[in-house]
Amino acid sequence: MAVKMKTVVTYRTTAQCPTHGRTEIPIRDLNVIIDEPTERGGTNLGPTPTESVMAALIACTNVIGHKNAARLGVDLGQVTIDADTKFDRRGVLMEEEVNLPFPAITLTVNCTTSASQEELDEVGRETAKYCAIAKLFEAAGTDLTVNWAKTT
Repeated sequence: MAVKMKTVVTYRTTAQCPTHGRTEIPIRDLNVIIDEPTERGGTNLGPTPTESVMAALIACTNVIGHKNAARLGVDLGQVTIDADTKFDRRGVLMEEEVNLPFPAITLTVNCTTSASQEELDEVGRETAKYCAIAKLFEAAGTDLTVNWAKTT
């Protein structure tokens, strides 16, 4: 008998906050550190919260993109992802409330591959359906553009 995996799970953790700028979050067997740079009073042991969310979007695009490519039989080859992010810092600078801190993000997924541009576009359409972090940005109102580009 096959075991059915749960479709909704609960993540729990308790983070330690040793300084105003550093947060240590145990995840699985890892200790993730989110920190501020030294010029903002941090210890620069990890990315800032806003850098972390961008990194999560890039990583999610990579992981879900590769899963979809495998499902569709498309070899992506070597992949790099360029991010161009507009970030309205007025909120984190405590100047005023900002309802949309990331108004626009463009990712370019560069694939050195023998696959056709049409195949890459299909991988991109499928990835957009399943990337949880992209869904969060879109639900918040971010103008998110993800271009899948064939490079040589």
